[in-house]
Amino acid sequence: MESVGIPHIRQAASVDENIIKLHSQDIGLTVEKTTLSLAKAKAQVVAQDHPEKFVLGADQILECNGVWYDKPKDADAARDHLKQLRGHDHRLVNGLIILRGSETVWSHVEIARLSMRDFSDAFLESYLQRSGPAILSSVGAYRLEDQGAQLFDEIDGDYFTILGLPLLPLLAFLRQEGMIET
Repeated sequence: MESVGIPHIRQAASVDENIIKLHSQDIGLTVEKTTLSLAKAKAQVVAQDHPEKFVLGADQILECNGVWYDKPKDADAARDHLKQLRGHDHRLVNGLIILRGSETVWSHVEIARLSMRDFSDAFLESYLQRSGPAILSSVGAYRLEDQGAQLFDEIDGDYFTILGLPLLPLLAFLRQEGMIET
């Protein structure tokens, strides 16, 4: 939001994402609906502190062959994620929701599809060493804006969606609402 000149307040929301994900899987919700549930839960927490403002909640889930991935806890988990993803296609599913008070005023799901190349174990170790702990902040253990671009053969989707915030549809909503210039 800063990079595109949108004034905002950033506030973390304490939400137990694992409980929401497990419940969603138990009742058979899709990844798309689950990202919206997570985004809404986060927005609801923040909206309590800002009842008159528009509050954006967002979440992203990586899905590969029916498995949902969380951010890796450490370098070993990152290595395991990348070994499981290499040579496969996966989806990054982003859910966005805007609340005003308790009312949902906008929601959106955006999906990017990525084909990870079948890289060698030697490349993987080199990549992990070069990338350092920054990749632990990414659900896929890669940062496309950095060394992670070398992991892929093909990408179908918006760059901002891969980064975790589908900016273009959000900006379109803000313009529609007269919150930014048209």
